Amino acid sequence: MALWDRVKESASTMQTQLMAKKNDLKSGAFRDSSMAMCALVAAADGTIDPSERQRVAQLIATNEVLQNFPADELRRRFDEYADKLTADFAFGKVSVLQEVAKAKKKPAEARAVIQIGIVIGGADGDFDQTERAVVREACFALDLPPHEFDL
Repeated sequence: MALWDRVKESASTMQTQLMAKKNDLKSGAFRDSSMAMCALVAAADGTIDPSERQRVAQLIATNEVLQNFPADELRRRFDEYADKLTADFAFGKVSVLQEVAKAKKKPAEARAVIQIGIVIGGADGDFDQTERAVVREACFALDLPPHEFDL
């Protein structure tokens, strides 16, 4: 199977798993963690270009799990985390990973945050090494084994 097909299949699988847990994913910790994860993946290479912002905006608008929250609130939080990362990536990453770690207390939420990171990372068809690396770091922040997600 081609890498592109595996990325698409993985993102699709993650989305299906997220939908199965939709009713369990309504906490403020999940909201904050998932938007921090989106910003982290978007900024994985040190910058966030307009197409990455557009992918996250599209996810916020169309992802049924995230529709548990007001879209403008999600966008505001994403922008806040993205701004921290673009101002100073290394320093911002520490702060944003702390936000990701908020979901650690509930394993279902923690896994869903990682799955959202994979969905965002694979949205352009190329879940590259820098994106994989930040999702792997998020796994450690959430006390989840990266191999569980093929990272």
